[in-house]
Amino acid sequence: MSLADTGDDSVENYMNIFKIILCTLLLASLMSCAGTDTKQSTGQYVDDSAITAKVKAAIFDEDSLKSRQINVETFKGVVQLSGFVDSPRNSSKAEQIARDVDGVKSVINNIVVK
Repeated sequence: MSLADTGDDSVENYMNIFKIILCTLLLASLMSCAGTDTKQSTGQYVDDSAITAKVKAAIFDEDSLKSRQINVETFKGVVQLSGFVDSPRNSSKAEQIARDVDGVKSVINNIVVK
């Protein structure tokens, strides 16, 4: 015989409170994974990391660019390029390479020509 079979309303109340607390905790944990304007969700972070890796690899494969002097950061699909290149043509080339990568929404080119 269980406590619920005793007809005791207090056990039923405790079970209802437990269910409410459990649902609240579950909802709170799901909401913490959501992104905001200034914070990425977990999925966005993973996607942005993949985009950054693809852009870096594509720039590295381009012989005319000094890839060690170009930094790549991605936030919500927006790629930001920074660093130094030898000519305006190489700056434009790096930007075009980044734009051609799947998942890139836009490119901010902060590369300095030295």
